[in-house]
Amino acid sequence: MNFLKEQEPAVTSIQAHWRGFKQRKNFKDRKQYLNDHSEDAVKIQAMVRMHQARKKYRDRLKYFRDHIKDIVKIQAFIRANKARDDYKTLINADDPPMAVVRKFVHLLDHSDQDFQEELDLMKLREEVITNIRSNQQLENDLNLMDIKIGLLVKNKITLQEVVSHSKKLTKKNKGQLSNLMMMNKHKGGLKALSKEKRDKLEAYQYLFYLLQTNPTYLAKLIFQMPQNKSTKFMDSVIFTLYNYASNQREEYLLLKLFKTALQEEIKSKVDQIQEIVTGNPTVIKMVVSFNRGARGQNALRQILAPVVKEIMDDKTLSIKTDPVDIYKSWVNQMETQTGEASKLPYDVTPEQAMSHEEVRTRLEASIKHMRGVTDKFMSAITVSVDKIPYGMRFIAKVLKDTLHEKFPDATEDELLKIVGNLLYYRYMNPAIVAPDAFDIIDLSAGGQLTTDQRRNLGSIAKMLQHAASNKMFLGDNAHLNPINEYLSSSYQKFRRFLLAACDVPSLEEKFNVDQYSDLVTVSKPIIYISIGEIINTHTLLLDHQDAIAPEHNDPIHELLEDLGEVPTIESLIGEDPLPAGDPNKEMMGKTEVSLTLTNKFDVPGEANTEVDAKTLLLNTKRLIVDVIRFQPGDTLTEILETAAAPEQEAEYQRAMQRRAIRDAKTPEKMKQAKPVVDDSLTLQGKKDKIKSSLQRLAELGKVHPENRYQDLINDIAKDIRNQRRYRQRRKAELVRLQQTNAALNSKTSFYNVQIDYYNQYIKTCMDNLASKGKVSKKPGDAKAKKSKQVSQKYTAARLHEKGVLIEIEDLQTNQFKNVIFEISPSEAVGVFDVKAKFMGVHLETLMLEYQDLLQLQYEGVAVMKLFDRATINVNLLIFLLNKKFYGK
Repeated sequence: MNFLKEQEPAVTSIQAHWRGFKQRKNFKDRKQYLNDHSEDAVKIQAMVRMHQARKKYRDRLKYFRDHIKDIVKIQAFIRANKARDDYKTLINADDPPMAVVRKFVHLLDHSDQDFQEELDLMKLREEVITNIRSNQQLENDLNLMDIKIGLLVKNKITLQEVVSHSKKLTKKNKGQLSNLMMMNKHKGGLKALSKEKRDKLEAYQYLFYLLQTNPTYLAKLIFQMPQNKSTKFMDSVIFTLYNYASNQREEYLLLKLFKTALQEEIKSKVDQIQEIVTGNPTVIKMVVSFNRGARGQNALRQILAPVVKEIMDDKTLSIKTDPVDIYKSWVNQMETQTGEASKLPYDVTPEQAMSHEEVRTRLEASIKHMRGVTDKFMSAITVSVDKIPYGMRFIAKVLKDTLHEKFPDATEDELLKIVGNLLYYRYMNPAIVAPDAFDIIDLSAGGQLTTDQRRNLGSIAKMLQHAASNKMFLGDNAHLNPINEYLSSSYQKFRRFLLAACDVPSLEEKFNVDQYSDLVTVSKPIIYISIGEIINTHTLLLDHQDAIAPEHNDPIHELLEDLGEVPTIESLIGEDPLPAGDPNKEMMGKTEVSLTLTNKFDVPGEANTEVDAKTLLLNTKRLIVDVIRFQPGDTLTEILETAAAPEQEAEYQRAMQRRAIRDAKTPEKMKQAKPVVDDSLTLQGKKDKIKSSLQRLAELGKVHPENRYQDLINDIAKDIRNQRRYRQRRKAELVRLQQTNAALNSKTSFYNVQIDYYNQYIKTCMDNLASKGKVSKKPGDAKAKKSKQVSQKYTAARLHEKGVLIEIEDLQTNQFKNVIFEISPSEAVGVFDVKAKFMGVHLETLMLEYQDLLQLQYEGVAVMKLFDRATINVNLLIFLLNKKFYGK
């Protein structure tokens, strides 16, 4: 044991060597085994790895399938972010990269949807304009019928003349006005197929384009005519020329005319700032009339209709601020309640009325009610700045700025009072006083406001007028002194309202108009104008051409020279000449024609590119747009210097073929006046043309080669932005025109109901007269008495005694016995033939219309001329005709 213990280290060493030997041998055997089966091992490893990879792939694929919607959202989000970032770069970057511009350059193309929307716009504009003109005609006829029925009620006119006018009130007016000029091409009308007529048509199209786009001519022409003629000219020709501002372009140009004309009127005709308020400025009247029409009527309705309706529905509200009215109402109430005559005097002065406690109490209550309802109107108006049409606000700003320029010493309060006179007194006040006349409220045919309702609205309007002008109640209205403090505080609200109303962007900002607007214009401007309006405008321009265009080289002189003398209505329609008094001539003058406006002095083409830098720049940009979409490159210089690959050229040619097919399908009215670029050129050909154009533009200082023509790329980016805005405006305009058209159709329906109402009224009158056996009492009736048929002869002396004849020029009173007037009824109802004889010799015969006399009487004209020499009393002549021919 001791030996073993002594040899223990040796035993351990032997064991270790043995174990090592065994392990090495096992390792070598295992290694040899593996080496002998290496191929099998590789196969096993491959299968394991394959299984793991497949499992991982299937798990991942299943995960994607389970979250496919989330993945699509993520991808869309990433793409949208990328596109949004690119578009932000296009919008905001001072120098957008070529790669970004290339992505969006396709937006400059006009799609089928663009053309369809443009066609829809054209049709809607035409329909809106036709409806406006139709409604205006119906409204004028209905107003005249109101007058005639009023005269009938007062026995100033026979029923037969009312019936005669009612025949003109037909529901076919709209159809008649909407029939555009269908000229017989063989008769030689304005649109006949001949060079002479084509030149005449183009000359008028050039003329009206110049008048439409250059407001200076019309602004000066307005003030060359008497006010009554200028008003008629503005109502017909000017609004027609701008298509009643039925789209953005026409609205921009019309407001530009208003601005120019207002500045011209203030500059030449206003000597004191208060003349704008005390007078009746032509332009202000025109602006208000236009903005209260079809386009601005909806705004007034939105602002005022709720509060007006609330006042009208309050049957207990009775605002009386006149002490005498309150006193009389009190006396009448006491007599009604007691059934006995009051001991108080009926006619008193305001001071005597105010001496009664009951009157003062009632006045105080009335003032309290008036303040309450006025507050409602005040709130409705002052919060409605954004609802007021932009045109009204813009003209208010122009008025304020122009007056400040001419009267620099005027305070801001003085200027704001003038603005308040425009925005409140002229624009809103009439709609409050007479809401039924301005379609603020809906009334059935024959319906009307009660006396109390009109008095209430009139009192409110008076309060608002004083508040807007900061005018206190003094003098005869001293009993309303308690309201003055309220008026002062209300003026401060109005002041803030007026300042906010004048805070509007410029025309160019509002309508996004600049020198490159032509790039986004798909269709040519078209106006619908009557033959009579064309001839009237032509005549006025010839009469006043030196005043409106004093420079001999002004382009309007060239256009008027091309047109020559003013043509006749018949020659423009292609009919045979008619006698001067033929009624068909007036109807011919109302025939409408469409004019496609064209600019004679800025026609794109090869000739212009040498002298017109603007046109050359436009041509070059169109060429660049066509090139950069088919050939890659980081800068314009790089693209122009790199030759086009065959596949790029082929792709370009296919695109040009598609464009040619699309242009062939484009309606004629929507085609550009002339093609801006030649699509027959190859891609390389366009690049060569771009190089030569850039060289020319560089010489003119329009582009800069040192920045690799980046300014041109910036302009193209701006055009892309403008195209987007134009499409947005077009969609909004479609909606607005549809709303306007619906409102106009509703108004037409209302007028037609009124026509039915009037016709029923006339029928009732006829039935009543028939039942009394008086229908036969009219001139020309076979059953009338013989005395009503024969002529009536009077010497001038006899008519002078009756007061009918006042004087005869160049003839002494003692010679009147030698002058005989013979009055005889003609076959037409209400028409008389008047013959004048001197010492038995027939001198002259004229036709006198009874209806014209009634119109003169209605207008307050006391005397008139017959035969250009005899002065006649209108009222006594009507009396004489009534007595001798109408049995009145």
